Amino acid sequence: MPEGDTVFLAARRMHDALAGKTLLRAELRHPRLSTAELSGLTVLGVRSYGKRMFTRFSSELSLHSHFRMDGAWHLYRPGEKWRRPAHQARAVFEVDDRQAIGFALHDLELLPTSDEDQLISHLGPDLLAEDFDADLAVSRLVAEPDREIGLALLDQRVMAGVGNIYKTEVCFLLGASPWAPVSAVDARRAVSLSRKLLMANRWRPEQITTGDPRNQHYVYGRAGRPCLRCGTRVKGGTQGSGVQERVAYFCPTCQNG
Repeated sequence: MPEGDTVFLAARRMHDALAGKTLLRAELRHPRLSTAELSGLTVLGVRSYGKRMFTRFSSELSLHSHFRMDGAWHLYRPGEKWRRPAHQARAVFEVDDRQAIGFALHDLELLPTSDEDQLISHLGPDLLAEDFDADLAVSRLVAEPDREIGLALLDQRVMAGVGNIYKTEVCFLLGASPWAPVSAVDARRAVSLSRKLLMANRWRPEQITTGDPRNQHYVYGRAGRPCLRCGTRVKGGTQGSGVQERVAYFCPTCQNG
């Protein structure tokens, strides 16, 4: 599942390409939205909140989209070949010099722009917002002290934007096992690290947590390989159950807390 900074960057690129321009072509390839008429409208802007994106139109409507595991927005020049199959396209927007194609998008919804906040009211504060409320995020994180820290960090109701990469790397930087209870870690530092990592990567497609583009992650994706800090072999496992199950990585030496 994409991290919040991936959605942030996609929204900014979409905004730069579409804002202020008239839709010459607009298709929403979803049964509930297929009759929506957006052609001729002006795109007012594109914004993200956590892992959600809102595209705003001059009709005072917004299109909400969520990437989930496999969704993405691509930008193309007119006539340029798409990098994903056409049958995966859920939204097609065309202006004079760009095409914006939404592939495998989820939770597509056309709603009044004034109702955007209702759709995200259950989420925690957006880690990439200028007015990010760290105190609120901390209070939500510590509300369930016995919960595994890895699962708590992934909970978008705590703070919006953390995915499995940042969950893994924040736990490493805390020196805590992903299965450690929230009560065993410094919650304020966990929130601070989460924001710091997302902010550092918000303008690039990679999630670099080490500062080294050649070795981008301390433990994420490194099962069986040496920990970059101590050399111990990184271990892998799973955390959560059902649709919430995620791969987990940890260093048994550095993360013994």
